[in-house]
Amino acid sequence: MATKKTVAIVEDEPAIRDNYAAAFTREGYLVRTYPNRPQAMTAFTARLPDLAVIDISLEDEPEGGFELCRQLRALSAELPIIFLTARDSELDAVSGLRLGADDFLTKDLSLAHLIARVNALFRRVDALRRPTEATQIIRRGSLTLDSEKMQVEWNGQVVLLSLTEFWIVHALARHPGHVKNRQQLMDAANVVLDDNTITSHIKRVRRKFQVIDPKFDGVQTVYGMGYRWVD
Repeated sequence: MATKKTVAIVEDEPAIRDNYAAAFTREGYLVRTYPNRPQAMTAFTARLPDLAVIDISLEDEPEGGFELCRQLRALSAELPIIFLTARDSELDAVSGLRLGADDFLTKDLSLAHLIARVNALFRRVDALRRPTEATQIIRRGSLTLDSEKMQVEWNGQVVLLSLTEFWIVHALARHPGHVKNRQQLMDAANVVLDDNTITSHIKRVRRKFQVIDPKFDGVQTVYGMGYRWVD
C-alpha cells in the first residue's frame, strides 16, 4: 500500500483552515494544520511534510507566510510550496514566486480546483523522483541536469531550483536553440500561470545560476516568441 502524502496547511483563520483540511482528508491525504509561522517551523524543523500550503498573512505577521517560505527554502529546495491567500495583487504573486513557491493561488479558487492543482503538483514530484536511466541525464556544456537526483549543477556546483523552475530548465535544456513559448513552458511545468509569472520564474532561474557564474547567459529571451537554452 502506498504511503499517504502529508499536506501541511498554515492558515490563521480556523474555519478556513478546517475547511481545507477536510477537503484534503477526503482526497486521502494526511493533514497537519498550523495557525502561525512559529508553530509551523517547529514542526517542519523536526519533519518536513510532502507539501506546504501557506497563507501570506498569519497571526500577528502580515507577511509571515513570505518569511515561512524563505525559511522552508533554506531547509529544502525540493519541498513543494503553494501560497493560498486572499491577497491577489501581482506584486504578492511575484514576491511569492521569487521566494521559491511552486504555485500562487487565491482563495476564490474552488476546492475542486485546488485539489486538482495539488494532485498535479504531486504527479510532477513523483515523476521527478521516479528512477531514470543514466542516459536521461542532460549535459549541456557547464550544465548537468539529473532527474533521478532531482538536481541541477552548473560548473559542478548545485543550483537550488524549485520544482517549477526545474521543469522550465529541463524543457529548455532538452532542445537547446529551440524556442519555447510561455504556454509550452507552462505545459512542461504542469502549471497554469500568466505571462508575468513565467517571466518572474525565468528571472529567478537566471539569478540562481548567476550566483554561481555571474556571466551565465544560458537562458536567452527571444522577444515576442519565448525563451531558449543556448550552450
